[in-house]
Amino acid sequence: MKLLFIGDIVGEPGRKAVKTLLPKLREQHALNFIVANGENAAGGNGITHKIAEEIFSAGVDVITSGDHVWDQKEVLTLLENEKRFLRPLNYPAGTPGHGSIVALRGSLPPIAVMNVQGRTFMHQQLENPFILARAEVERLRVQTKIVFVDFHAEATSEKIAFARSLAGEVSAVVGTHTHVQTADEQIFPGGTAYLTDAGFTGPHDGCLGREIEPVIKKFLTAMPQRFELAMNRVMLHGAVIEIDNATGKAIKIERVKELA
Repeated sequence: MKLLFIGDIVGEPGRKAVKTLLPKLREQHALNFIVANGENAAGGNGITHKIAEEIFSAGVDVITSGDHVWDQKEVLTLLENEKRFLRPLNYPAGTPGHGSIVALRGSLPPIAVMNVQGRTFMHQQLENPFILARAEVERLRVQTKIVFVDFHAEATSEKIAFARSLAGEVSAVVGTHTHVQTADEQIFPGGTAYLTDAGFTGPHDGCLGREIEPVIKKFLTAMPQRFELAMNRVMLHGAVIEIDNATGKAIKIERVKELA
């Protein structure tokens, strides 16, 4: 099977890029399953139920998130009613929503998707992702050998260490959050595909999807600024991973970088 992971969708430009480019990508790569990180899909901050439905309607099977998951108050309704939308696994017990799903698509074997958040330079009050992820993988592998992980984290070292800790146990670990696509795609011994960061889907003429001047002014003055979305050079970033249906091991990983 072939799985496409779409890096962080940023605002309306990113959503439009998904709708525009996904049909072509599906045909070009013979895609079977699509996962997208949608934590910035609502104007660059969080996600709403309506926007999640828009992304699902575009052809995405599962939406993951990260540290901006709580930016829109109505996300609680989304978390409680939509199993295809994930929040990071390692929030404390009792937090609304869930961090993994096992999905069925036609004649394909079951596909598990897991969303985990790092702690280095981020929310250190979250549970240890290394410990919780391993336990969750063991639970998921009872149901399927195909396990895809979106690891939403800041530090490259934490991302690599996390993926290495699961090498041979999951089909792929792809990082999100930094919005900068890395060029280190590889397959670890044991058949785990890895990419430090998938990049982001949205306007690339600014600073990580935002207008340039307010970001520079923030660094110059240390004063709060309003970071409006940039608008031009919209691109879809991500990765296509080919996975053996029988073993769950990755065969190939290829970065995606498409101009909308």
